[in-house]
Amino acid sequence: MKILVAVKRVVDYNVKVRVKADNSGVDLANVKMSMNPFCEIAVEEAVRLKEKGIATEIVAVSVGPTAAQEQLRTALALGADRAILVECADELNSLAVAKLLKAVVDKEQPQLIITGKQAIDSDNNQTGQMLAALTGFAQGTFASKVEVAGDSVNVTREIDGGLQTVALKLPAIVTTDLRLNEPRYASLPNIMKAKKKPLDVVTPEALGVSTASTVKTLKVEAPAARSAGIKVKSVAELVEKLKNEAKVI
Repeated sequence: MKILVAVKRVVDYNVKVRVKADNSGVDLANVKMSMNPFCEIAVEEAVRLKEKGIATEIVAVSVGPTAAQEQLRTALALGADRAILVECADELNSLAVAKLLKAVVDKEQPQLIITGKQAIDSDNNQTGQMLAALTGFAQGTFASKVEVAGDSVNVTREIDGGLQTVALKLPAIVTTDLRLNEPRYASLPNIMKAKKKPLDVVTPEALGVSTASTVKTLKVEAPAARSAGIKVKSVAELVEKLKNEAKVI
């Protein structure tokens, strides 16, 4: 079984995001970038399936600038066999990314595609579902457990009411939730080995995909600063303020 894992380059989750002075977007100058945490979980799940003897090859793919090769090398150090970068400096929406991934899927013909459920920068939670629609593959989103058996995969999903298990016929698409696994750290020997693993670079033009967006970002603003809280001396005073000032009761 060949597994395709999508990874995204995002601002590291420990970094406090700053908005540009002209409100045109997020300031990325001298900012630490990392692999999207949900994508780390996707890579880990693929590696675990290979360790069980279920998967024979793991292909990591990313859509982004040249610098995204860093995140692909991380995926290779974690256990992926080879990587593909669809190099594009433009800011792409979810549909454009899904179209590019579909072109890669058509070329690679994987039996299982694993992606993070969402990226922590755009937070859209759309690409996996759009890719499923474009490919016609079955999809299991918000996965907290994945079990491959023969030509099908059972995915336990996290839903509002608890857990739901769905059986998908391969090829299929799975998007990972936080509780699926705990990603490993890349060891130094594997980091060194990753430098020699193949990493191919292609362009949207070479894949025959137009990345023109129908969505335009007009303005980006930081969240409004929260006002300081106050202390009250009694429950009665708290109730009075909630009723007459906050007007929530």
